[in-house]
Amino acid sequence: MANILILFTSLILSIGNPSANMKEELQENKVTTYYLIRHAEKDRTQAGNRDPELNTEGLKRAQKWAEVLKDVDFDAIYSTNYKRTKQTAKPLAELNELEVLGYDPRNLYDEDFKKATSGKTVLVVGHSNTTPHFANAILGEKRYQDIDDKENGALFIVQVQPDGSATCQVLYIN
Repeated sequence: MANILILFTSLILSIGNPSANMKEELQENKVTTYYLIRHAEKDRTQAGNRDPELNTEGLKRAQKWAEVLKDVDFDAIYSTNYKRTKQTAKPLAELNELEVLGYDPRNLYDEDFKKATSGKTVLVVGHSNTTPHFANAILGEKRYQDIDDKENGALFIVQVQPDGSATCQVLYIN
């Protein structure tokens, strides 16, 4: 009788406290959603500055992104290591109480990134070339070209199903 009680207790505890493997499995069986945006308007007053901050219009747009996406419960926010992308991500990071994480724009959507973001809702802030290329990397096909340099309101929403299939929708928030 004591053995049956121990077995039953172990079974109940294992169901109530899923193992790390079970948690990973549950995460892998969820849809992964990526919101990809280009940084907001940058300061163009110094032509040779490779790392400008956002201008006044850009700071307003960064706040507007936070308003537009306020109902999205982000699990992670990524940005390239530039002032303009980090400034664009900051209002949403603060709203979601998240740290802005870095990613390497030369190494888009690698296995480590896929694993870290699987089953999550993620914002990725990039550039006129990296944002559509990131969407292409997730989709596994070259569907989107670089964003026009005057366009700062493109929003790519890419969803990856548990089976690996992916869809993308592009909206323009201007």
